Amino acid sequence: MKKIGILGGVGWPSTIDYYRAIAQGAGRFFAARGHGTPLPIPPMTIESVTQAQTRALRGRPGDEASWSGFDAVFRNALLTLQGAGCDFAVIASNTPHARLHAIRRGVDMPVLSIFDATARATAETGSARALVLGTSVTMQAGDYASALAAEGITANPALPFEDIAEMQALIDEDLYAGVSENARPRLLAFCDRHAEPGTAILLACTELPLAFPDHVDDITFRAGGHLFINPSAAHVAAALDMALADEV
Repeated sequence: MKKIGILGGVGWPSTIDYYRAIAQGAGRFFAARGHGTPLPIPPMTIESVTQAQTRALRGRPGDEASWSGFDAVFRNALLTLQGAGCDFAVIASNTPHARLHAIRRGVDMPVLSIFDATARATAETGSARALVLGTSVTMQAGDYASALAAEGITANPALPFEDIAEMQALIDEDLYAGVSENARPRLLAFCDRHAEPGTAILLACTELPLAFPDHVDDITFRAGGHLFINPSAAHVAAALDMALADEV
């Protein structure tokens, strides 16, 4: 098995969920092949950054130089994972992927893109339109739109600033510190206002799927009359495919 590096801390609930989902997914893989207990899991190393620091280091859209401090924190974390002998890495957060082109400069090991994994999963649903929900950085960046376009899917145009701020507040207030009872109804109400029928809704912040605890491992699922795509689950599946490729 290949060794997985998990770059976490942005935020900590999703970091825990990545580790759990990888371990349980590997367990299912080996159990299905008749392996005895204890079921193997891939070797993993977690490097956790501090969200209070990385949030303060966010730059300005269109100003590459303003992101240098943010990029450096994540690049150094990936280099630490590389030095720990990881064969590849996943960043357990959507937001830094908007800077992946810069973050992975000088990093030799592969870093799996959550955008590519999610776009492939969305295409498999047959949806032609997608609504991307996430942090203000993710919703303002065009990375998901580009990855979806490559699969023939049209992403929603940028929402008004007040709606983007509302989604960021939902993540910060109802999900980052642990799932509150307000998270699911607040999220579904937002989707009711912004998702046209037939739209696939991307829960493109690793905290957002936690609002649906029965579906945290489902790449696609339906709730409240909407079709949701869980990028975290798609990302974990891609990591398992790479880690277990030699076990098939």
